[in-house]
Amino acid sequence: MEKDNNRITSADKDFVKTDLEHLEKTEEDVVRKPDSIRNLSDVELQKLETKMVRKMDAVIMPIMGILYILNYVDRSALAATKVYGIMEDLGMSTSDFATAISILFVGYLPFQIPSNLIMTKISRPGLYICSASLVWGCVSASTAAVRSYHDLLVVRVFLGVTEAVFFPGVIYFLSAWYTKSELGKRLAALFMFQMLGSAFGGFVAAACLTLDGRYGISGWRWLFIVEGVATIGCGLISAFIMPEYPHNARLLKPIERDYAVWRLEMEAGAGEAHEDTSTLGGFKLALLDPKVWSLVWCMGMAQALGSVVNFFPTIVQSLGYDKTNTLLLTAPPYILAAILFYFLSYISDRKNTMYPIIVGCLGVAVIAYVISLTTLKTAPRYFAMMLFPSVCTGPQIMVYKTMNLHMARPFPKRAAGVAMMNAIGGVSNLWASYLYYDSPHFYAAFGCLIACSFSFFITSTIYAIHVRRINKLLGGTPEEQRRAMKSGVTQQQIDLGWRYLGY
Repeated sequence: MEKDNNRITSADKDFVKTDLEHLEKTEEDVVRKPDSIRNLSDVELQKLETKMVRKMDAVIMPIMGILYILNYVDRSALAATKVYGIMEDLGMSTSDFATAISILFVGYLPFQIPSNLIMTKISRPGLYICSASLVWGCVSASTAAVRSYHDLLVVRVFLGVTEAVFFPGVIYFLSAWYTKSELGKRLAALFMFQMLGSAFGGFVAAACLTLDGRYGISGWRWLFIVEGVATIGCGLISAFIMPEYPHNARLLKPIERDYAVWRLEMEAGAGEAHEDTSTLGGFKLALLDPKVWSLVWCMGMAQALGSVVNFFPTIVQSLGYDKTNTLLLTAPPYILAAILFYFLSYISDRKNTMYPIIVGCLGVAVIAYVISLTTLKTAPRYFAMMLFPSVCTGPQIMVYKTMNLHMARPFPKRAAGVAMMNAIGGVSNLWASYLYYDSPHFYAAFGCLIACSFSFFITSTIYAIHVRRINKLLGGTPEEQRRAMKSGVTQQQIDLGWRYLGY
């Protein structure tokens, strides 16, 4: 018995010794500081970082923002054309139009995962994204040439395939440049661009549709021509400016490249510049991680909530306004959403919080949907519509941020997780497109969205409980930390004091 006690004592000493060795390590011991910045003071590093981040923001965010506006506008332009006669010109029924909306995702969803995996293997992801915009601009413009319903379906599938590169690629790309205290505001800025694009997209659509009959071309055809040509031009210019990864970006000076890589690896361990996990290995890790699947489900519910945007002109039209006023009334809700996104992202980055924001948005969403279900009066209904873009997209921003921060390493797993979340979660756009009938009540749509809100809340709450339990293990004994590593945390992350934040 005494020998057994000695063995236990000896094992405990080994655990304590290992724990002390990890505690004695500084962050700079875990991630080696580059020689170019080793002798810089904290004040000098702060000045370097401020200048570097401003430079990144000045180039990356405007390009990504403009392309995202065009990406979203090209994809959602079909919703505006319903008000201006595309159904009559192509002989479409309400069900046919819903199919034309949803069939885009047949091409869009399955190509996102392979596209993001390709991005982890190429050295110029910026050029890859910009080149894709050229292609989808051409496809979007070709929509103006369709002569039948079946022609439209074919073009929509190809538009989905070409646009699949952009959004999950941009989410992953931004996470390769910005730290956890910066990423939320940049993701919000991206969605703010989307909201502004949606807002002014209504004005652009109204302007293009006034060309109806010019040179014998219908107004809705002019809309696709104008937006497609604009996308081609912006994509071509962006291809010559867009930077790549921090470690090979010509945008940055050598010392800035070193610091950009080092500060990211100080947060979560080896990244794009030094990680050696294979692409397929990262994809396998994502497939086997239940946390990834929880976030995929949450995104599926968020995308279902967001389906209301695809039919927003139709819903606004149920208020009884004419075609032009209907398109103009779609703008204010998106402008409000852009303002709220910045406010929410500021709180998220400053307080390192995501779960309370998700819950708050879902609570407001349920109120908005209940109002829409229970009254047809213009004032309360438009008040609820003012909230739709904010409450459906705000949680999406937080879920994207969660994936990028909680699955930070290895980076191929992060890339695969983002694509899975957007691709599989995006399946909701297929079935949700068939809910928007029985105007002006839309009972099926709003009732289903209330159910999705509750499902989202339950899943995110279970996820929060799970990661809090893992955080306790990460702060425990070496044996508990080894148990936490089974959930996907690396030894380097443990040494850095990494935690699942925001929940």
